[in-house]
Amino acid sequence: MKIRILGPAHPYRGGIAKFDEVLASAFAREGHEVKIVNFTRQYPSFLFPGRTQYTQVAAPEGLDIERRIDSVNPFNWFRVGREIARERPDLVIPRFWMPFMGPSLGTIAGTIRKRSPETRIIALTDNIVPHEHRPGDRLLTDYFLRRTDGVVYMSDEVGRDLDTFAYRGLRAMSPHPIYDTYGAAVSKAEACAVLGLDPTVNYVLFFGFIRDYKGLDLLLEAWALLRARGGTQGRKLLIGGEYYGNREKYEALIRELGLADEVIVHDRYIEETEVRYYFCASDLVVQPYRSATQSGVTQVAYHFELPMVVTRVGGLPEIVPDGEAGYVVEIDPRAIAEAIATFYDLKKGPEFRNRIAVEKRRFGWEALTGAILGLYSMGVKR
Repeated sequence: MKIRILGPAHPYRGGIAKFDEVLASAFAREGHEVKIVNFTRQYPSFLFPGRTQYTQVAAPEGLDIERRIDSVNPFNWFRVGREIARERPDLVIPRFWMPFMGPSLGTIAGTIRKRSPETRIIALTDNIVPHEHRPGDRLLTDYFLRRTDGVVYMSDEVGRDLDTFAYRGLRAMSPHPIYDTYGAAVSKAEACAVLGLDPTVNYVLFFGFIRDYKGLDLLLEAWALLRARGGTQGRKLLIGGEYYGNREKYEALIRELGLADEVIVHDRYIEETEVRYYFCASDLVVQPYRSATQSGVTQVAYHFELPMVVTRVGGLPEIVPDGEAGYVVEIDPRAIAEAIATFYDLKKGPEFRNRIAVEKRRFGWEALTGAILGLYSMGVKR
């Protein structure tokens, strides 16, 4: 089949770009002709909260990536739609993760449907309702959805959000696959040496972009509770990720709680060549999110067989079996603190790692490609 993926890829950084590259590789392994139609401009600079949108690592080998989409130029959207339609692809997969992309991806998809009726548009959606709401979100999302033949989503939470739009297209759920492209695990000693950490310390990891909905403040408060009862001796909280706003808020909280000597913050984007060192240096990853659909961090933890503490939001409980691969807790610092304490007090690390080694088998990329191609086949038969 001739497949086009509409979404970010190299030289853009971040989990969605990486995901699109791995998805393209998965389709290519199955014998399909795949091209990623990438952005020339993904976000206007005033909408991007980080330092840069671009990665410093080399482009992935063996992938066909073309930068053609300007997210804010309507003339570009129609032109790109016409160009793709002339290629007569069997399947176009727009990657939808925020309403801002609705007009560009929706217009491109609608133009392809009009000019190449045999092409099927199957969207892959990270979110239908965004974590951080803005006026007009539902209108932009609805504009996009009405120009698709089907939607694949990666958690039941997103499926429920899709229901609020009375979506009439085809649909399927397939869990977020494991990120298995960050290299093999290394020893804790090697990981700590690379990161400049003390290998005799036990590390609890918070990883990824720091945004308010991810609840880092809850984890800091939980750590203060643990410290007050002597539960952090020989342990430190390792934070790896760039602040996306409100840096002063978190730095002030660390000072107010008296945690400066127990919290290590690497405030920068963690390049993919470095990711494995953070996970291999740590005993436990904590995701204290206030809201979530699914999370790439969870799937990186699965790859490195690292136990997790996640909050009971969105699709996280679907991915982390409570008491088996980690703990699922309420959105509360006391609950988070108790889970961390229990993990160490009961020495659950080996047991959880053994379970994760089994559990991770259900998150293969072939399940996602199969779900997408299944909707494609259903659409063709209509």
